[in-house]
Amino acid sequence: MKINKRPYQEVGQQLKQQLIDGVYEVGQRLPPERDIAKMLEVSRTIVREAIIMLELEKLVEVRMGSGTYVLSQPIEPLGSKYSIELKDDIGPFEMLQARQLLESNIAEFAAIQVTPNDIAKMRSALKLERLELESYEQGRQSSENGDKCFHFYIAEATQNSVLVEMMQFSWERRTHSLMWKKLHDRINTDHYRKEWLLDHEKILTALQKKDPKESKLAMWQHLENVKNTLFDLSDTEDPKFDGYLFNVNPIANIK
Repeated sequence: MKINKRPYQEVGQQLKQQLIDGVYEVGQRLPPERDIAKMLEVSRTIVREAIIMLELEKLVEVRMGSGTYVLSQPIEPLGSKYSIELKDDIGPFEMLQARQLLESNIAEFAAIQVTPNDIAKMRSALKLERLELESYEQGRQSSENGDKCFHFYIAEATQNSVLVEMMQFSWERRTHSLMWKKLHDRINTDHYRKEWLLDHEKILTALQKKDPKESKLAMWQHLENVKNTLFDLSDTEDPKFDGYLFNVNPIANIK
């Protein structure tokens, strides 16, 4: 089944058309994201992704703490090489929402299927994550292999190869995403990794207890924290403005 334009692409095209129509001139600051979101009746995350798209196309420049400014006028709505490269790219917040739905359910099922060997592998992943965090705090180059391994070991604990393949697919999409990389280019700190390690420890505790509900909620909350952290750290506007992302938490009231 062919997928139509992604939400951020639809909004990005509307903003590009406004540039073509001369609504915003070169050097002019675009309205705040919250105003664009209200005008187009979409969430701020979609607007954030659309701005990243225009940034990759060299049409706008994002200045942290100041806003987004027009760099050049597009010749035509689909005229740049970046449009081709971005054709099938996924917005980072849409990707995180999909991961949240997928991985919370994976964690729930893993709690039923998990073996002592799976728990041992998860503990080793957290040990690696701590060592990588220590390297970062000491100013040395550090990877995030522990984080990746932890999530994959949870998928493997389901004993379901299809779920593992789905995890592999989502991780590869993130790895090769220009949108994801550009989002992280705005972020100049890795201190959030310590908070995410604490989240992982809570998930592991729930899995050790073989508690499906607690495991699902712990994974859901972890990825909610990831979304909110990346949204806040990549914001170009007033950091005191609300970090509204998604207005529905479908598992908050599970009993």
